[in-house]
Amino acid sequence: MKFLSRLLVLGLGSLSLASPVAEPAEVAELAPTLYLCGDSTMAKGNGVIDGWGQHISKYINIPVVNKAIGGRSSRSFTNEGRFTEVANLVKAGDVVVIEFGHNDVCTSGKTGEKVYTFVFYVIQAAKLFTAKGATVVLSSHTPNNLWITGSFQTGYDRFIGFQVTARDTLADPAVTFVDHYEAVVKGYKKLGNSGTNAFYPQDHKHTDAAGADFSAKAFAQAIQVKLNGTTSLFPHLKSGNPTVW
Repeated sequence: MKFLSRLLVLGLGSLSLASPVAEPAEVAELAPTLYLCGDSTMAKGNGVIDGWGQHISKYINIPVVNKAIGGRSSRSFTNEGRFTEVANLVKAGDVVVIEFGHNDVCTSGKTGEKVYTFVFYVIQAAKLFTAKGATVVLSSHTPNNLWITGSFQTGYDRFIGFQVTARDTLADPAVTFVDHYEAVVKGYKKLGNSGTNAFYPQDHKHTDAAGADFSAKAFAQAIQVKLNGTTSLFPHLKSGNPTVW
């Protein structure tokens, strides 16, 4: 009897020392989330055009919050407090993609506002997120229709270099770069004239849902093959994703 009592006491002691098991809701709260900051080429569309941010969830295994807004630049996203809004949502372990360039044209001079460079705005945004313990992927913007003339035309876009400069200036392992532009270029070159032109129902910049999905696939493939090195999104890719080049 004394032996059984001793076993019971030891068993209860072991239970009291055991680590608590997290509830499902707690596990979900701790899971990383992907936040997207960008313009109309990333944002939810209007039924005619669509952004690739609406499709990337097919190719990664963490939740996606698409905060992209049409017509925005790195500067207006800053001035409107949208980067701050996202920073207030992120937690340690989250991933934030910053992709701008299509609308980053300076129109200052009328309000007396002091205008900074693209690199400056991106760096300040990245610092907001890394201060919260999130990682940041700086992404070059998607290309325009490279087959619009019927023959393949491409060239280096300066905003690719600007994102690289921002990454190098930060020199923070929590901030990486992916050349989404080059990834889509590779895909369009393989796809050809008719297939690429079919993605553009409205103009040379905005794709339909199929084109947005293509850009999302290209983004995921660039992460998968480590086109510009390993990013913090790599561990969150789904297995067996389709490729476009």
